Amino acid sequence: WRPASRGNRKADVMMSVEEAIVGRQSTREFQPDKPVPRAVVERILTIAGRAPSGSNIQPWRVWVLQGRTRDRVCADLCALHDAAAPSTREHDYYPRKWRDPYLARRRECGFGLYRLLGLGREDKAGMHAQLGRNYRLFDAPVALIVTMDADMEIGSWLDCGMFVQSIMLAARPFGLETCPQAALANYPDVLRTGMGIPQAQSVVCGIALGYPVPGALVNTYRTTRLPLADFVTWTE
Repeated sequence: WRPASRGNRKADVMMSVEEAIVGRQSTREFQPDKPVPRAVVERILTIAGRAPSGSNIQPWRVWVLQGRTRDRVCADLCALHDAAAPSTREHDYYPRKWRDPYLARRRECGFGLYRLLGLGREDKAGMHAQLGRNYRLFDAPVALIVTMDADMEIGSWLDCGMFVQSIMLAARPFGLETCPQAALANYPDVLRTGMGIPQAQSVVCGIALGYPVPGALVNTYRTTRLPLADFVTWTE
């Protein structure tokens, strides 16, 4: 495996685990006309398939959204978003009742991105349009839709989370970036109809995958992280 060259790095030098994790970001502007080779997608998924799971049950499934199917599915998702159609999501991703500190962190993340893009809190149309870019995959040519059997329990959701993280990290040495998208699970029937996903599969999330647009303003956004003292308790 020879990852893509980055700057003055030699193409045959592996990216370190630290670089892959710390440098990962949610990319929100991809190059739409630069396809991701199938062999690279297969390699990424092969690597990510080594993610751990309880008793090695490997509950995840992946549906690759690309080409004409991608365009049709995205158009249908955008139409629902623009019509303000209520979500038909099958599971709660966020708390049903928000409270601090989580509400404050969510607001910091969302409004920080909007400020960078020059969108004020009163600019509802602008925020709606930016949110709608989720349903166009931020122009990424590929999305990976992750599902699992609907009768699985919470442990399998943890397994799928580790699998999704593995995909995002495995993509980076190839010069690819990602954006994990819970929003793509808002309208699961669109994905089922457009991609042939069985009803017995629960849609976990999507992952936009592609080559980032160099210098894109939105791709400069960085979220903050808590210091260790805020989430680590030591015992002796």
